Amino acid sequence: MRASDPAALSPAERYARSRARGGKPLLDAFAERVDFGLDPFQIEACGALEGGDSVLVAAPTGAGKTVVAEFALFLAMQQKRAKVFYTAPIKALSNQKFHEFTAEYGAENVGLLTGDTNINASARIVVMTTEVLRNMIYADSDLLTDLAYVVMDEVHYLADRFRGAVWEEVIIHLSSEVRLVSLSATVSNAEEFGDWLQAVRGQTSVIVSEERPVPLDQHVMVRSKLIDLFDATGKAATNRVNPELMRIARNSMSQSSNRRGSRDRRGGGSYHRGGGAQERADRPEVIDMLDRQNLLPAIFFVFSRIGCDQAVKQVLRAGIRLTTADERDEIRDIVEERCRTILDEDLAVLGYWEWLEGLQRGVAAHHAGLLPAFKEVVEELFQKKLVKVVFATETLALGINMPARTVVLEKLEKFNGEARVPITPGEYTQLTGRAGRRGIDVEGHSVIQWRDGLDPQAIASLASRRSYPLNSSFRPTYNMAVNLIEQFGRARTRDSLESSFAQFQADRAVVDLARKLRSHEESLAGYARSMTCDRGDFAEYAALRREITDLERSGAGKADSQSRADRDSRAKKINDLRRRLKVHPVHSCPDREQHARWAERWWRLKKDTDRLSLQINTRTGAISKVFDRVTDVLVELGYLTAQTDGEMTLTQTGRTLKRIYGERDLLVAECLRRQAWKDLDAAGLAAMACSLVYEPRREENDLADRFLPRGAFRAALEATRHILDSIQQLEARHRLPEGSPISTGLSLAMYQWARGARLDDVLTDADMQAGDFVRWTKQTIDLLDQLQGQPDARVARTARDALDLIRRGIVAYSSVA
Repeated sequence: MRASDPAALSPAERYARSRARGGKPLLDAFAERVDFGLDPFQIEACGALEGGDSVLVAAPTGAGKTVVAEFALFLAMQQKRAKVFYTAPIKALSNQKFHEFTAEYGAENVGLLTGDTNINASARIVVMTTEVLRNMIYADSDLLTDLAYVVMDEVHYLADRFRGAVWEEVIIHLSSEVRLVSLSATVSNAEEFGDWLQAVRGQTSVIVSEERPVPLDQHVMVRSKLIDLFDATGKAATNRVNPELMRIARNSMSQSSNRRGSRDRRGGGSYHRGGGAQERADRPEVIDMLDRQNLLPAIFFVFSRIGCDQAVKQVLRAGIRLTTADERDEIRDIVEERCRTILDEDLAVLGYWEWLEGLQRGVAAHHAGLLPAFKEVVEELFQKKLVKVVFATETLALGINMPARTVVLEKLEKFNGEARVPITPGEYTQLTGRAGRRGIDVEGHSVIQWRDGLDPQAIASLASRRSYPLNSSFRPTYNMAVNLIEQFGRARTRDSLESSFAQFQADRAVVDLARKLRSHEESLAGYARSMTCDRGDFAEYAALRREITDLERSGAGKADSQSRADRDSRAKKINDLRRRLKVHPVHSCPDREQHARWAERWWRLKKDTDRLSLQINTRTGAISKVFDRVTDVLVELGYLTAQTDGEMTLTQTGRTLKRIYGERDLLVAECLRRQAWKDLDAAGLAAMACSLVYEPRREENDLADRFLPRGAFRAALEATRHILDSIQQLEARHRLPEGSPISTGLSLAMYQWARGARLDDVLTDADMQAGDFVRWTKQTIDLLDQLQGQPDARVARTARDALDLIRRGIVAYSSVA
């Protein structure tokens, strides 16, 4: 239950609440700063933080998890030099948090690092993408000094197939002194994830809340009528489907069956849509109904970019207008201010005037194909309650602060790239989580539009189930291997990979064993220091003593059964060892017996450590086996050199690979090593970098080679493909999965953009929306930025020139990607 406003409480009640917080003075001070009463889960999480724990907070969207992160900032700022890093999965969310924290703590105390943006990096509070923090850890950056807290927002992103491993890398390798604040959606295995955090990070409090701060009323819209999904009569158990909906579903099925039978008797053909078939209200009707019932602002989730754009056009054609004259003036002023840097010649290409018309009527689309600057404007206007209806793809549900009063789901299935599939309970929870604005709405509303064949029971199951499970996507990469081996050595790196969440889920016991092994190894090192003798090698001396003891014990138990020859042989060995003992340099040390006690402890612990190591080695070890294959490839290609003791060292090319991040890290390093790109000019290198980062949508095809840039580019592309083939053959021999082919679908457009082509020509040739072009150009910039830091001076100079050429126009003034 949500806490009441502290101002409305009596002094006695406020005192009782303070006692309930366990006398946490900093939490009390923080609670006085916020303008609403803290919820129980927030109090519990903040109290754990003040007590020195790391925390995992799993709660629904909009529940107020960010308050816990804000308390971590507050704690850090109470200390003299303590720093806090706030990591977010997407640059849009990083930008949003940067502006919020700047307003709270001042520009001098807040920085932003998102790969293509570097603002005040040495600030006390720095907002960054998770990849930036991972790279800092690998580089042992000076910016990590005095780091006290790391906030990992949307930490369930570690299940992401492409980027999720970065979250685990950070969690495993971040200094143990840093407190971790992990914020997650309500995943079904939060406790398991919390157990893993406890195993690899130490004391971690797990706080799970499944209660929304704003209750959600769920409806099904049949024609223009809203019907509650669940029985609201009070006569039934919770979550019983509304009987009225069940009747409609039965009638719909019966009518469908009758119509099929009628068509069969007539031999097929069309049929009359009468007899009570449930027609869907069109979008203008739905918006009009929501407006009349005071259920705006609303987000309509449409699982298609084209569908979002068409929905806006449909609503505008119907004459919908949701804004007053004063609101239209304010909208126009904001849009003109935010978009004033866009070139006039680009406005028409971007559909600016149609977009502005929709905004002024209170309607907009929001999807990845939209220019980032346009998306930011839509978000700002929606937050200011000036835009009342947004048609969005599910990407809007990923953390951006755009809560609505109502969420409308037109369908309960989406295209996943291969087929139309039902949305999952987790996706349903994430989408409907946008409904209900804390402090504004008494309740939120979700509306599912009826269509024939809809099963109310299936909807209820979606709405009732706890959210999705969190499954690791961790896998060792080439870049990860060289970075960790240089920093920790191969053996320790291999052990640390046993601590990944992926391995934890495969075999939970391995994590506990690996952590105990690391603890044993640290204790062994301490014991070794304590038994150090300035007169010689005490470990060698202790080994002689133990060998004598073992021989004496073995002989004592077998005296009657052994032959005289065996007894004489053993006695001879013992006498020989005693002579060696007496002449050993440390035998005359006055502190010999004190050293010996530490040596005995070392010996006993060493036996336990060897036993633990054997246990770990006999477990599945799936992750470390993949790591072994990765290192074998790197040794064969000359990036690592194997030592006689099993350790490995980086070669010069290995140090080049250290600074290359991304899916194609090894391919880029090999192309640099073999000088495959030495003849490329700046535009050609931009096109090449684009071909390595670009991932086409399923319906998109690569360009035929005859349509690609001529000259040096084609020769470099052929060389790159040849290198990729050789890498894939090597990976196949080492039983590693084969990577995807190079995609040249955007190469010509990127080449033309680098050579100064107009935006409309580039977008036409690429057959791509502006937002997609900006996103892929930003990823191209990320790779070129890595290339300009490489030791090959020629390629580095060309990369710098390429960056200057493509960082222009809509790419330059788009602050997020």
